[in-house]
Amino acid sequence: MEALLAAENLSKHYKDVVALNDVSFEISDGITGILGENGAGKSTAIKIFLGLLQPTSGSATILGENVSENILVRSRLGYMPEHDCLPSNVTAAEFLTHMAEVSGLPPAHARSRAADTLRHAGLFEERYRSMGGYSTGMKQRVKIAQALVHDPAIVLLDEPTAGLDPAGREEMLELVRKTHREFGISILFSSHLMADVERTCDRIVVLQGGQLVQSGEVKSFTEETETVFIEVDSNRDELVTALEKRGVSVTADVGGLYVEGSDETVYDHVRDALVEAESPLRRMGPRRRALTEIFEREGDDFSGLTKGVES
Repeated sequence: MEALLAAENLSKHYKDVVALNDVSFEISDGITGILGENGAGKSTAIKIFLGLLQPTSGSATILGENVSENILVRSRLGYMPEHDCLPSNVTAAEFLTHMAEVSGLPPAHARSRAADTLRHAGLFEERYRSMGGYSTGMKQRVKIAQALVHDPAIVLLDEPTAGLDPAGREEMLELVRKTHREFGISILFSSHLMADVERTCDRIVVLQGGQLVQSGEVKSFTEETETVFIEVDSNRDELVTALEKRGVSVTADVGGLYVEGSDETVYDHVRDALVEAESPLRRMGPRRRALTEIFEREGDDFSGLTKGVES
């Protein structure tokens, strides 16, 4: 399968500052997370793909075409910038219609496409309000909608959950997943939030200090462990006692209980302990590693990455 985006030995220097240093990776169908702390090179790579920056060396290609040599191929991209850039006195319907027309759609088709895209983004009822009165979450939705309105092959999202509260973050992540699921548009998801990337992306590219340090399928980093996770509705202390009585090692935290071992004997002990403790089981299964564990290995310094919600 031909890569949608590809960086080959890509470098970008600003005098004495190295933003990207000999980076190579490919983006194919699905949702790919480009993860890194601030200054890691994520935005620089995106701007090179958009043709907004020229690389110092190496190449960036879209659908096999060199970005620097073929300006028309950039029309296959959609871009959601990180920072607020929306005109405050314009309605979302007017703005998206204009963006669709700029991309080459005839006026009638542009209006129809704008309405459909705003419906997809959950803004159809608010489409005739001036965007200056929108909440942060609504503005983020407009930004992703304008990136989709011309039906690109791939969309580049730069920190799409920036500034959102936990509920808004979850809504945005679901919109990202829905966009790929319903529109079939592939997505490059740039973030410094490991939890967002882990929950949303199929693949991951990790940049640190302008260099590629990890890449691959998310599931290959978060494979199942030899630990069973248990969550119950009540009588948790009684369940711990019943498990320990059976010689089962139990660790508790706010989320639930962790039992070492995943063979049938352990599951038998858990079943019997649940009955004895009269503890209703909510869910149970092998625990999967989190991306936070990968980046907390000795010798790695990812202090600029955030595990969960932004402060």
